[in-house]
Amino acid sequence: WHLDPIDGTKSFIAGVPLFGTLIGLAQRIEGVPTPIMGVIDQPITNERWIGADGHGAFLNGVAIRTRACPDIAQAVVTSSGPDDYAREEYPAMRPVHQAGKWILYGTACYDYGLLAMGFQDIVVDAQLGEHDFAAPAAVIRNAGGATCDWQGRPLDGNSDGRVLMVGDPALLSPCLELLHG
Repeated sequence: WHLDPIDGTKSFIAGVPLFGTLIGLAQRIEGVPTPIMGVIDQPITNERWIGADGHGAFLNGVAIRTRACPDIAQAVVTSSGPDDYAREEYPAMRPVHQAGKWILYGTACYDYGLLAMGFQDIVVDAQLGEHDFAAPAAVIRNAGGATCDWQGRPLDGNSDGRVLMVGDPALLSPCLELLHG
């Protein structure tokens, strides 16, 4: 189990309702903990996203899907802010931010729920722990999206905290190319 009781601590402290609770369940697959179920809960707006392998993804009990967006130039991209904890990796993320239509910073776990619902297209971030990405990875994959690390490998217990989550799997390759210059 992976638990992040307050994901988006800065938002929580500032009274901005973009924080939430993340609960992820991982199963050992070939000896590596791999996310298979996730919950993103936003208590202020009463929104709860749930995704589980073989069962789909839901917002408050209603099935949800990511949206098609095969062109990165039309994508809504989200990330921690450039002055946040991923400063070291920001230069690598910047080309993805610039390629998209819009960039939003600092909306924490709420990004993942919006991506799963089809309102956003790309979340690129760094320096995340398993407690940060396990639940969202399961929700987004089960809503039709794709998740990986910056090398294109599945997010699991061996991941280094650099994550890429997309609503349209066609966005993976162009994003990975931009991350690697």
